[in-house]
Amino acid sequence: MEIKSKIGTRIKELRDMRNMSQKDLAYSADLDRSYIASVENGQRNISIVNIEKIAIALEVSLNEFFSDGKFDYNK
Repeated sequence: MEIKSKIGTRIKELRDMRNMSQKDLAYSADLDRSYIASVENGQRNISIVNIEKIAIALEVSLNEFFSDGKFDYNK
């Protein structure tokens, strides 16, 4: 799985755990809903600035965002 898909999957997982819609997340992160959808589907690149905005909106640290094992390349 490529990095864009891994990040999109992680955003969706965290959003679903918080019972947030894409619209809710987009509003909280000051991003467009269609952008959130494209990122979640692995169709768009995302900047670290926008990852940080999304992490803040989801109330997780960047460490927690990246700590689920999807991003562990040492395995």
